[in-house]
Amino acid sequence: MLAVSPNHDAAPKPNGVLAKAVTRAADRLGVSQQLLGKILGLSPATVSRLYGGSYQLDPRRKEWDLALLFVRAFRSLDSIVGDSASAHAWLHSENLALNARPIDLLSDTEGLVSVVHYLDASRAVG
Repeated sequence: MLAVSPNHDAAPKPNGVLAKAVTRAADRLGVSQQLLGKILGLSPATVSRLYGGSYQLDPRRKEWDLALLFVRAFRSLDSIVGDSASAHAWLHSENLALNARPIDLLSDTEGLVSVVHYLDASRAVG
């Protein structure tokens, strides 16, 4: 019997997977490229390259952690509300517990963390 050696080059690279996940999450939530750049701390040109696939997020930089948080927020919100329209509406509605519209908090690291914690707590209760 012939042994088949795995093709390690075919396995997706984590930075490519996260780049796709963060751009898809932004698209599903209706988050503009400009706002995504603010969330991740990237220039508009870099975000454009991220969407085009010619830029990969760097796990050694802050952008990586922020992208993970943003995707975590998306996944939590998606599991709570179940569809993009409801998620978009939630992001743009005033939230008394957060004392702001969640969309307005995302571009600041502390705000993004607050939104993630709020969503995590909501999932735990629901």
